[in-house]
Amino acid sequence: MTDTTDRYTFDEHDVVVTHEKSYAAGVPAVLVSLRRGIEQMGPVRTARTLMKLNQREGFDCPGCAWPETPGHRKHAEFCENGAKAVAEEATTRTVGPEFFAAHSVSDLLGRTEFWLGQQGRLTHPMVLVPGSSHYEPIGWDAAFAMIAGELRALASPHEAVFYTSGRTSNEAAFVYQLMIRAFGTNNLPDCSNMCHESSGSALVETIGIGKGSVSVPDLENADLILIAGQNPGTNHPRMLSTLEKAKGNGARVIAINPLPEAGLMRFKDPQKVHGVVGDGVQIADEFLQIRIGGDQALFQGLGRLLLEAEDRNPGTVLDREFIDRHTAGFEECAAHLRQVDLGTVAAATGLTLAQIQATADALIASKKTIICWAMGLTQQTHGVATIQDAVNLLLLQGMIGKPGAGVCPVRGHSNVQGDRTMGIWEKMPESFLAALDAEFGIRSPREHGLDAVDSIRAMRDGKASVFVGMGGNFVSATPDTETTEAALRGCALTVQVSTKLNRSHLVTGRTALILPSLGRTDKDVQNGKKQQVSVEDSMSMVHLSRGSLKPAGDQLRSEIAIVCGIAQALFGPDHSVPWREFTADYDRIRDSIARVIPGFEDFNAKVRGPDGFGLPHPPRDERRFVTDTGKANFTVNELSWLPVPEGRLILQTMRSHDQYNTTIYGLDDRYRGVKGGRRVLFIAPDDIAALGYTDGDRVDLISEWEAPDGTVQERRADDFRLVPYPTPRGNVAAYYPETNPLIPLDHVAKKSNTPVSKAITIRLERRL
Repeated sequence: MTDTTDRYTFDEHDVVVTHEKSYAAGVPAVLVSLRRGIEQMGPVRTARTLMKLNQREGFDCPGCAWPETPGHRKHAEFCENGAKAVAEEATTRTVGPEFFAAHSVSDLLGRTEFWLGQQGRLTHPMVLVPGSSHYEPIGWDAAFAMIAGELRALASPHEAVFYTSGRTSNEAAFVYQLMIRAFGTNNLPDCSNMCHESSGSALVETIGIGKGSVSVPDLENADLILIAGQNPGTNHPRMLSTLEKAKGNGARVIAINPLPEAGLMRFKDPQKVHGVVGDGVQIADEFLQIRIGGDQALFQGLGRLLLEAEDRNPGTVLDREFIDRHTAGFEECAAHLRQVDLGTVAAATGLTLAQIQATADALIASKKTIICWAMGLTQQTHGVATIQDAVNLLLLQGMIGKPGAGVCPVRGHSNVQGDRTMGIWEKMPESFLAALDAEFGIRSPREHGLDAVDSIRAMRDGKASVFVGMGGNFVSATPDTETTEAALRGCALTVQVSTKLNRSHLVTGRTALILPSLGRTDKDVQNGKKQQVSVEDSMSMVHLSRGSLKPAGDQLRSEIAIVCGIAQALFGPDHSVPWREFTADYDRIRDSIARVIPGFEDFNAKVRGPDGFGLPHPPRDERRFVTDTGKANFTVNELSWLPVPEGRLILQTMRSHDQYNTTIYGLDDRYRGVKGGRRVLFIAPDDIAALGYTDGDRVDLISEWEAPDGTVQERRADDFRLVPYPTPRGNVAAYYPETNPLIPLDHVAKKSNTPVSKAITIRLERRL
């Protein structure tokens, strides 16, 4: 049993604020990595585990999806946050039945997300029955029977919701979606719905595939890299090594972001001499401190400037051969861009016309351009349009399907892209469903299912009453916290397949189950044979992951075994899908994947290669675009941006450097100069003065959102310390999930239905 003292409690009033850092990584990152590992795992286990992290015969990092450089692995192939993620999962602390006997659900609800996560690995299946205040142990067969009984009792399969987090392996994701479709629904919300759904929506329409078109070597050999709405120093630090190599090869990097992030300023690689005793490498040649939501205006303004430069010097700026042969819609798009008002662009972006022109000049000079982005672009009302306008820029110069150029949406969670490839989507195409049916003799439903936002609405409205979460922390990952929690509490059954304790285990339906699963670091033995799973990284490379640690307890099961156990209880022994065989040998799952999903032919052989294999990408590989026109599509998008209302501010939510998604590793944001707390609001000093506050004042945040019916809705998040920070005037930032209550459920991106977490109008109220 873990130590259940108040070691991990804290007082937000004790937060200490120092100066933000001007560089990322370096010796401090090494020291933090080692300290966190030793605290959680001990010195021997730390050394043994980290040396297998991201190695060919080791396991894939449970953190971000950044790929390894093909053909090369360092001895220490991990970053600070990857080491933290491993320490969290491979901890020797445990949470078993005695822990739940000592802590009621109401007691645990009063604890912070940080405290919950620090308690350790879940070791036993547990159940919370109606009327009980504590979770109690339950056997696996009884748990499976309970789930199957609740599912069979539904009036329709569509009354169940099946959520997936990004860390699920390809094999687990495949059998999970197979079980759900065999049951009769496409209700498959996943974490992509809340992050890169806007990227997929934009890219499918423009280039025909919702994935990035570049590789690590492309980035290393680019002339120009634009990094917009992204913080690699915290969210995917190993990207910095790639950018360092690109800089060494002569690349120019332009950072476009509201906050000056340490990782985009300077990188100190602790595995190189200049990263230990020197100044490291300057990453960004230019920093464009754009206003929140102004990226679309920038891209459209740049498009106009490229067209005008082509007019002045025909044949020197645009790639007319590429445009004429491979694209559709150019004339309409060009006519629209020529009408863009540069004064509006300057107002929307907060940039000077000189900065915008200099960026256009950099594009004109480049022969190989890559645009990278993350949540800063996708979680906007106009997120899909913004990404399409970025694609327009690349299409103008023929920067798709050539080495060193292309689109680079930087995925967050490890294997979030692989989950989608495996069928975790509520709108899978007919070709996938038909192949699935032919392989297994089932009849998949064709009616589109529910995404994350629509699933919350369905549970809120009583249209769904069973929720199953395959990993993740749904309550803390989703918007409109009060609405989400009420929706889950209205369910008859909630099921969480998890490695660690989190708030989603405490916001329950009338009956709740916790099913403890193996993690990436754990050895997975089935039928006397060690198993291995596969993952797909952010650049469509598929490779194996092999855990080696003894599991935290003998009751843990793999996600595959859990899914197949539920399926056997649900469908009975005579079902056409060989669930038992799938549990015993994961090669059997991969053989089926090979017959269902294009690009996975001969899966078992190819994935055992030293670096796995790459999936086909028609735009990248052959400049073939599987769109409605058969070409890459230019798009015409109305320019949208969010002016700051008088007396109000525009808030973006973000991670601290001591967290990954909803997992809180610690209470320090070293790069931004915050120590010992999380309820802080980063705000420009001039805004502090103009609003009548001073440094360190504590305020409540009230969001204001105009609903489609014209009414103004308000939501609150209380008690935040003001921290002066170099943000654009009128723009502020704070950590999630603390600020998730401010995001209305219906405040979503057009087309993608992604919650708009990066553009929330708020006002401040002084704490009394």
